[in-house]
Amino acid sequence: MEIEVRPFELAWGATRVRCALGRAGVGRDKAEGDGKTPAGCFALRRVLYRADRLDRPATGLRVRALRPTDGWCDDPRDAAYNRLVSLPYPARHEKLWRADGLYDVIVVLGYNDDPPAPSLGSAIFLHVAAPDFAPTEGCVAIGREGLLRLLARCDRSSRLCVRPDAR
Repeated sequence: MEIEVRPFELAWGATRVRCALGRAGVGRDKAEGDGKTPAGCFALRRVLYRADRLDRPATGLRVRALRPTDGWCDDPRDAAYNRLVSLPYPARHEKLWRADGLYDVIVVLGYNDDPPAPSLGSAIFLHVAAPDFAPTEGCVAIGREGLLRLLARCDRSSRLCVRPDAR
């Protein structure tokens, strides 16, 4: 299944839901920390979720419950760049166990991960949007219920396609 990101919406089949994108728009020239959502089509690698906040999502993707010690390395100089790490971690990283609910469900996208190239961007996810759909740091975000509905239709062949004009 192909999931398409259009201007301010994410679409699969006949379903359309509002989405938030990076604060700097969409681009093919993604760099670490630039706030852009990368343009292109990306595999859905796996789902991480907060088991203390919701049931295991129904999906054909690989699923793992988040742990309070889960983080994601965003330090281009580190060997674990753009990889899941266990906290505490010595290099710069993002905590995945968040109080705000945005990472209650995370879909890890196949962006800059096979293998990761330093400084081309990390932690590009499909995740829960803020209540006001505020821009992300480069991820794609939709409402939690829409994300759970989408995941129920996904399998390991599913891809998320972000068009350069999806601003």
